[in-house]
Amino acid sequence: MKKLTLLSLLFISCSLFAQTDQRMYDIIDAVSAERLKKDVKTLADFGTRHTLSDTVSQTRGIGAARRWIKSEFDKISKDCNNCLEVFYQKDLVKKGTNQRIVKDVWVVNVVAIQRGTKYPNRFIIMSGDIDSRVSDANDYTSDSPGANDNATGMAGAMEAARVLSKYKFESSIIYVGLSGEEQGLFGGQGLTRYAKEKNWEIMGVLNNDMIGNITGVDGVIDNRTFRIFSEPVPPTETERQRRARRFYGGEVDGISRQLARYVYKQTKTYMPEMNPMMVYRLDRFGRGGHHRPFNDAGFAGIRIMEAHENYTQQHQDIRTENGINYGDTFEHVNFGYAKKLTAVNAINLASLAAAPPAPSKVGIGGIVEPSAKLRWDKVDGAVGYKIYWRDTTSPTWDHSRYVGGDVTEFTLEGIVIDNFFFGVAAVGKDGHESMVVFPNEIFR
Repeated sequence: MKKLTLLSLLFISCSLFAQTDQRMYDIIDAVSAERLKKDVKTLADFGTRHTLSDTVSQTRGIGAARRWIKSEFDKISKDCNNCLEVFYQKDLVKKGTNQRIVKDVWVVNVVAIQRGTKYPNRFIIMSGDIDSRVSDANDYTSDSPGANDNATGMAGAMEAARVLSKYKFESSIIYVGLSGEEQGLFGGQGLTRYAKEKNWEIMGVLNNDMIGNITGVDGVIDNRTFRIFSEPVPPTETERQRRARRFYGGEVDGISRQLARYVYKQTKTYMPEMNPMMVYRLDRFGRGGHHRPFNDAGFAGIRIMEAHENYTQQHQDIRTENGINYGDTFEHVNFGYAKKLTAVNAINLASLAAAPPAPSKVGIGGIVEPSAKLRWDKVDGAVGYKIYWRDTTSPTWDHSRYVGGDVTEFTLEGIVIDNFFFGVAAVGKDGHESMVVFPNEIFR
């Protein structure tokens, strides 16, 4: 009996260290390129989904599109015994709020919540955008199919809901279609305010904006690389936190950057054929996306998107000039690639929703000593913890040590605090980890 117990403990320890879960592979396999293709085609066929477009027609405009999206979420919920809470979240944006709001408009988001069994008010969010546009941002009548930008992200969120609704998780997952992105990120702003009013605990936001193009305007064809944009530190950090960074580091270790590293690590673990490319920037140069309103409020949020864009197919009137077909039309979308990026989202949603909460406090010590010391708050549901460290110039957590049981303090012998950055993650019974928490306290 004693030998069996020891072998069992060894197996559990090895499983935790490897952090592999067969369900993640099942989730990857369940994502359907054909369903994504069907959903993108339906969205593109609404003609235009401009934020200011028709809301009365049953076949054209953003009103018809959002009603269809809600009906699809309702169907998914019905198939899982009403496991999703599906509703509209809306805000009135007045004419003149900015130059792209030329009339009063209701900005309406479609939200589907899959409640966690243990932490129903703790959320990981996947978003796509409902709206589209052509060359003139204020043209709300011309055809604007928005097949890649951003029917692919919206279809991805719906497909993730279809796949993950078959499972139960301790924390909640939100699948959402956000509106008003092209007019000024209004949908994200509205949902952020709603989240604060409801006291949601948001682990992070995976904003998917253009996940279907593999042929770049730069001439590169690539169906494996994708970008993860993340800001370095939250804009809500305090002056005290800013001053501390001068002496202790952390200028590339904010919560959004840790979320980006989490997605990178999970992708390399379960989808090693993919090439996640972390970009140390809030978004593309001088441009914006719907993770930003959440970042502005102090929440972790990243943008997941294709690596090689084709600007002839973004924000363009449909036309042919000099032999080039302009416009964001259906035939340009690669659905095998959209499937891969949807799967990337799905496994990260599942892993974070299955993991215990992250430690709220992580302390670090070892100043003028030969070893680094870490201590952290005990986490409910954690069967152990993983200490990570990396070279100060490395973008990823390259070294780790698992410590199990009720341990809340550990010394890394021979690891000099001055030469590395450190963090701690909580580990659950199935090996799923929380995001890494960079030290937020110093002790001696």
